[in-house]
Amino acid sequence: MTFDPPSPTRPLKLGTRGSPLALAQAYETRDRLAAAHDLAPEAFEIVVIKTTGDNRALIATDTPLKELGGKGLFTREIEEALLSGEIDIAVHSMKDMPVEQPGGLVLDTYLPREDVRDAFVSPGAAGLKELPEGAKVGTSSLRRRAQVLVRYPHLEVVQFRGNVQTRLKKLEDGVAACTFLAMAGLNRLGRADVARAAMAPEEMLPAVAQGAIGIERRSDDTRVAHMLAAIHDGVTGQRLAAERAFLSTLDGSCETPIAGLAELDGGTLRLRGEILRPDGSECLSDDATAPIEDGPALGAEMARKLLEQAGPGFFDWRE
Repeated sequence: MTFDPPSPTRPLKLGTRGSPLALAQAYETRDRLAAAHDLAPEAFEIVVIKTTGDNRALIATDTPLKELGGKGLFTREIEEALLSGEIDIAVHSMKDMPVEQPGGLVLDTYLPREDVRDAFVSPGAAGLKELPEGAKVGTSSLRRRAQVLVRYPHLEVVQFRGNVQTRLKKLEDGVAACTFLAMAGLNRLGRADVARAAMAPEEMLPAVAQGAIGIERRSDDTRVAHMLAAIHDGVTGQRLAAERAFLSTLDGSCETPIAGLAELDGGTLRLRGEILRPDGSECLSDDATAPIEDGPALGAEMARKLLEQAGPGFFDWRE
């Protein structure tokens, strides 16, 4: 097949949300594609698409994500644009992605993964251990909420949404004593200084696929598939295959607190997984290894094991 490269007059269109972090991820994708195919940056066009999750009014309410529509809040409109041909590829934060893609789309390209850890952000405290009884911890993440409550039941968790700037303003206004952000996002924005500390996975196991950028395309677009193959990071793909198999077998929605992290050591993959009750009353976890090629099977097996331990009713809850 003869490769037909994009050009400034016929650019490849990259769809993304308009937040500073989403744009940074889109520009990283553009730059990697340009370098891999020896093309000018002008051969690519960044197309900003407003999603339901970008509605400022919704963010201001601090309504839990699950009540607003789950992970699809950040992807639905972008995927519709991809299916219609308005854009050629979609750039996503992988931790926002549902485990199943709409018909006609495929997600099989990942950039090298950033720092997977959560950042502890506070104007006064160096860590959760320093917070006094009754101190308010701000987060809209069910995972982070449950992880805080299971380890620090004397703290109070309050709803807390928004981008980096919004959350820092809320901390300044005293809405909460601390909050959390992904270290990957802070690093990509050049704002690592915002973090008082990066939390070890032993204290706060990260969200599945945290720190990874995924690129979605139309399944029948062989030209784009060829271009994306040049920038795909195989190691990240192997890690996410195990983590997303774990997530898929469990649930995969934003309605259950789930954490998972796969790491590679030579030919061995280590997977740590965790499921929690949202009120922090119970946490079930597992830690296992397998050959890298068996990562997806390990993820699914670990999920089934935890579900069996949890028994009926573990996820049957309503706030």
